[in-house]
Amino acid sequence: MSWDVRQTRRFARVYKKLHDNMLAEVDAAVEAVACNPDSGEKKKGDLAELWVYKFRCLGQLYLLGYTRDGGVRLVYLEAVGPHENFYRDLKR
Repeated sequence: MSWDVRQTRRFARVYKKLHDNMLAEVDAAVEAVACNPDSGEKKKGDLAELWVYKFRCLGQLYLLGYTRDGGVRLVYLEAVGPHENFYRDLKR
């Protein structure tokens, strides 16, 4: 049973700028997270509430950052992007 998915404004801004050949890969990653939110890796420290799902897109490592609310079974998509400077940009 999949969880409901909501996106933040930050995620929506990045998502609409992605190329068409990348959208299918990101959509597959979102679907994998919606089916099993435990498939990601829970972060520690400043980003303790964040979970990260890693996937490959066009030969490069991409990260999908999300938070989850188990009480109402919601996954909030926070950010998506290449690994380079992902965590630094997310802390801002």
